[in-house]
Amino acid sequence: MVHRRGVRPKELKVGRYARLDRDRPRRIGVPEVVLGEGKTVPHLLGILRALAALGEGALVSRPTAAQRRALAGTAGKGLGVRSLADGRVLRLPGPLGAEYRDGTVAIVTAGTSDVPLADEAAAVLTELGLRIVTAHDVGVAGLHRLLRAVRRLERSEPEIYLVFAGREGALPTVIAGLVRAPVLGVPTSVGYGRGGRGEAALSAMLQSCAPIAVVNIDAAVPAALFAAQRFARPLPSSGGRPRGGSPRRSARS
Repeated sequence: MVHRRGVRPKELKVGRYARLDRDRPRRIGVPEVVLGEGKTVPHLLGILRALAALGEGALVSRPTAAQRRALAGTAGKGLGVRSLADGRVLRLPGPLGAEYRDGTVAIVTAGTSDVPLADEAAAVLTELGLRIVTAHDVGVAGLHRLLRAVRRLERSEPEIYLVFAGREGALPTVIAGLVRAPVLGVPTSVGYGRGGRGEAALSAMLQSCAPIAVVNIDAAVPAALFAAQRFARPLPSSGGRPRGGSPRRSARS
């Protein structure tokens, strides 16, 4: 790609198979996340090597077992990729391009089976430099657990709640009736029989009588990025320091 000296190109072409959106952090406040699922091992390695050559970091969501093996072996030598959330997220060291003010996100799960997805979202938010508070296995089957958890979480003054629930998907609605902060429901593919694989949970959240927003089934990374946008500092078009105040460095290497 041809560009003027000193001007950061908005797009990074990698071979004939990838065009990376380098302008996304400035434009919308969150970095592009590389989806591992569906990519060949050479394609993912090519993308990460191109970013590493520029000194830039990356987040990879849903990497396959073959991709994880390659990055842990000789093919990934020198990239320094770390595995997060039991391998559901990978981190290429280096800046991610966005800056965030201080803030707290609450992550709540209805059951233990929802925790892996919640950990996926938490890994993304943590790498962006945001503070996470959690409460797990506090679903509506035992409301006494939930009330205790909400009292504890509210002391941290979270600005948004990410609530993960499968089966009947009732937990986000209940929490939205208890807290002032916005609630984002994440239906999970937990459950079986009629309405299983997250379908009943998604339908229930969409019919919530309390004010909530909802993402797609198992959409942990989109939920995390949606939450992060709330804390994003505006960046000038040059990609330099944010306007107003000293920046908080968000991208951990």
